[in-house]
Amino acid sequence: MNVISLVGARPQFIKEAVVNRVIRERSAWKHILVHSGQHYDFNMSGTFFDELGIPQPNYFLGVGSGSHAVQTADAMCKFEEVLIKEKPDMVMLYGDTNTTLAGALDAAKLHIPVAHIEAGPRTYNKLFPEEVNRVLTDHISDLLFACTELNVENLRKEGITEGVYNAGDVMYDLYLKMLPKLDLVKEMRRYGLSEDEYILATIHRDFNTDNAERFTAILKGLNTISKVKGLQILYPMHPRARKKAAEFGLNGLLENLITTEPLGYIELMSLLQNAKYVVTDSGGFQRETYWAQKRSLLIMPQGWQEITDTGWHLLENDPQNMDWVEKTEVLESSMDYPGKIFGDGFAAQKIVDTILKTFN
Repeated sequence: MNVISLVGARPQFIKEAVVNRVIRERSAWKHILVHSGQHYDFNMSGTFFDELGIPQPNYFLGVGSGSHAVQTADAMCKFEEVLIKEKPDMVMLYGDTNTTLAGALDAAKLHIPVAHIEAGPRTYNKLFPEEVNRVLTDHISDLLFACTELNVENLRKEGITEGVYNAGDVMYDLYLKMLPKLDLVKEMRRYGLSEDEYILATIHRDFNTDNAERFTAILKGLNTISKVKGLQILYPMHPRARKKAAEFGLNGLLENLITTEPLGYIELMSLLQNAKYVVTDSGGFQRETYWAQKRSLLIMPQGWQEITDTGWHLLENDPQNMDWVEKTEVLESSMDYPGKIFGDGFAAQKIVDTILKTFN
């Protein structure tokens, strides 16, 4: 059996690392890895292949940045050539990026079955390109691997019941496997940090960084809580965020923050363990903070409902008008950890077993 896996952004690299390892260990099938190049900066892709032990891609499409239409179309044109050449039995896709949708459309048009890992999350807000990508991908997929029961229920409401499996989250699989490899003290020393005396911020989504008023409010908010709470702010900056900060004349608001290039998985997870709490707009990182039992302030319209419904993470979408200090005091208040939501840490094995069973 011949399966092609298409990746192109940080969360997809992480998920691929886990599933790829199981495939190799079991010699499950001939696995061809294609990197679209959607995140083309080395720190956003190459380091993940190195430290997570992912084999180098068989194909690199070199898609790069661009508008949603340009990026998706470029990925479709280039990935179609790979599919025609390799003639796979199945295409495996992850998440909700433009790369994901491009791969799903190509495979569907060529009548190649699609397996969608992380199927079923919904914000019900089509202003988010990711929402459009995930809904369309789910509706043309043959095997849909959900992370939670809520994801399964979302799919059922849309009439998708065949080929749906609640496998759990492969990112949780990886998190558990990598915990023994983390070096908490080394990473804190690198940036002059002390345990429980810093906030880890990852703000990179375009609705935050590409809007001058929102981005200004977020950076001012981080400065405020740093000053009032006496906490350092470590901010690994996506290249787009750094570019927009310069474009909007906001570099002065970065002077009191510790800014870095994007961090590798082990670096980021090591720093997460001793952070007081997190400020983020990342769908993937808010789950990792949950598994680390760290609370988060989510600067976005919607987060993972499974977590926000418990009150563990705070969801706020008005950085201009919210009281930043008040929100951090809520995060510092005592609350019992809600427990496991995203499976048992064996999602990758379940995914591989299901695909093998389907084809056999």
